[in-house]
Amino acid sequence: MGSVRWAFRCGSWTPSRSDWLFAARCIQREEKDRIGQFVFAKDAKSAMAGRLLLRRLVCEKMGIPWSEIRLERSPRGKPYLATPVKVSSESDLAWSFNLSHQGDYAVLAAEQGRQVGVDIMKTAMPGCSSVPEFFRIMTRQFTAHEWSAIQSAGLEHQQLAAFYRHWALKESFIKAIGTGLGFNLQRVEFHLPSEPLTQDRVLHQTKMHLDEEEEEDWVFEESLLDADHHVAVALGPADNTCPAPRPPSLLPPTTFTVLSFRELIDSASPLTDEDPTYWDSFKMKAEAPQRQKDTHTST
Repeated sequence: MGSVRWAFRCGSWTPSRSDWLFAARCIQREEKDRIGQFVFAKDAKSAMAGRLLLRRLVCEKMGIPWSEIRLERSPRGKPYLATPVKVSSESDLAWSFNLSHQGDYAVLAAEQGRQVGVDIMKTAMPGCSSVPEFFRIMTRQFTAHEWSAIQSAGLEHQQLAAFYRHWALKESFIKAIGTGLGFNLQRVEFHLPSEPLTQDRVLHQTKMHLDEEEEEDWVFEESLLDADHHVAVALGPADNTCPAPRPPSLLPPTTFTVLSFRELIDSASPLTDEDPTYWDSFKMKAEAPQRQKDTHTST
C-alpha cells in the first residue's frame, strides 16, 4: 500500500528564467500551451507546479520513465494516465491521485487501492461582501448542522476558517467520486471531532453522512499546511476489480511534505526544446501587478 501527500508553495515561488524554461520543457506541449494562456502569473505557477507534482508521482511511484509519461484529461478536466499501469498483485494496487491548488499552495494526494480526492482552501476575508452576507449567499451549500458548527466557531475569522474547513471536506469527497457541479452538497454532511485542528498533526476522526446515513467506508484526513491553509483528503473504497486493501482507519494518516523546486524536478527530464519567448510572456505577467501599483501611485 502506497500513500503520497506532497505540497509545493507556489505563492512564494519566484522562478528564475532558467527554472521556468526548464519546467516548461518537462511537461507535455499541450499542457505548456495551456499554462501559457493564463492571464495571471500566480495561476500559471500553480498549474505548472501541479503538472510537475503529478509527473513526479507517476515517475517515482509508478516506475514510468519521465519521457514515457502520457497524461490526458477527462471531459471534466481531471488528469489521468493515458496508458494505465497494469495491476498484478496486491502490492501493485492501482494508484488514484488528485490535485488541488488555492491560495499559496499546490497539493497532490495519491493512494493505492483507494479512491482519493484532495482540496485546499485558504482562510481569507470575502472580497466583495461582509462575512454575514457571504454566509447568506452560501446558505444552500451546507446543512443546518454544519451551519451551526460554523457560526458557533467564535469570531468572524474563526467562523471563516470553519466555513472553509467544511468546504474543503465537501470538495475532497466530490473530487474523489468524480462528480461535477450537479451534485447537491446538502446530501453530504460532516461531523467534526471536538479535537482542534493544529499544524503539528493530521486529524482523521471526521465523519461523513450521505443522505443522512453515516458512511463508514470513507475516511477524511485534515491538516493545516500553515495557519491559513486547510487541506482535506477524502479516502474511499476503490472499485471491485482491486483486492481489498487494509482499511485506512487502521493506518496512520499521512502528513504533507512540502517540496522545494529542486525536489519537484528531481526526476524530471526535458521533453521539448527551450522556448525563450515562454519566459518573456511569463515575465510580463509576473511584472504586471507591480506596473499597475506604480501607475496608481503616480496618479
